[in-house]
Amino acid sequence: MLERVDRIQMAVAEAAPVARAFQDILGAELAREDESDYLNAHRTILALGASEVELCAPRGAGVVRAHLDRWGPGLLTAGFSVASVPALRAHLISEDVEFTKEGDQTYLEPGETIGMRVVISPAGTRKVTGLVRHLYEVTNTIVSDWTAASERYTRLFGLDPARFSPIHSDRFGYTGTLTLFDPPGRLDRIEISQVTDPKSPMGRWAAKRGDSLYMCYAETDDVGAIMRRLGRHHARFAPRGGDPLTERDGLWIHPSALSGLLLGISRTTVAWEWSGRPELVAH
Repeated sequence: MLERVDRIQMAVAEAAPVARAFQDILGAELAREDESDYLNAHRTILALGASEVELCAPRGAGVVRAHLDRWGPGLLTAGFSVASVPALRAHLISEDVEFTKEGDQTYLEPGETIGMRVVISPAGTRKVTGLVRHLYEVTNTIVSDWTAASERYTRLFGLDPARFSPIHSDRFGYTGTLTLFDPPGRLDRIEISQVTDPKSPMGRWAAKRGDSLYMCYAETDDVGAIMRRLGRHHARFAPRGGDPLTERDGLWIHPSALSGLLLGISRTTVAWEWSGRPELVAH
């Protein structure tokens, strides 16, 4: 049922400086602005690759203000697209899942998922804008049982467990699965990561926030171009292999660069290396 990881929503105190950072580092472009009564926020919506980033600044008390007051700015909501929003809503009703409708978007509260606020939008085609191709992953950090989370998302979103790919990392201290929506055509998925090392960055995050939305990932055709922009703006990042002079496969942009967002970047197709289809990686 889910087709794409098509957007994220971020809680921001002020949208303009965050928008400039996305524009300067990733080549994002302003798409439009609007208002959300559900979030009680003004939204500045950026085109990022074929995806969108909604910068949500609070108008008063509500979802965004509560996030800012408790956690500060950062990742608020994981966004997915579906071919038919009415069909998705009918399916959620059949699963006895509560949701909120706002225009053509559908919101699920963290209590209905596994600590991950979700917004679902109708699928559409957008031109690729900037230095990334699209968002393809959101990471749901789990402190209890990743298998239960996997089963929950399978039911909620009509996913096929036969398409999922197991994951495990001693380096980053987690185990879990990638709920791939439609491989091998697409990388899009929810990464469900259960913490195995409480001293890891993810472990420290989970100790504070519990089951929650942790980070997201995007693909690019030019890792070097993004690293050069990060360098020009004195923004922190970590090359995947450790050496920025030789890195060509990916990096992690530090949350300080993008107003609290931890964003992974991988070279186009290279994520298949850890997604169950290494033969699809273009060398």
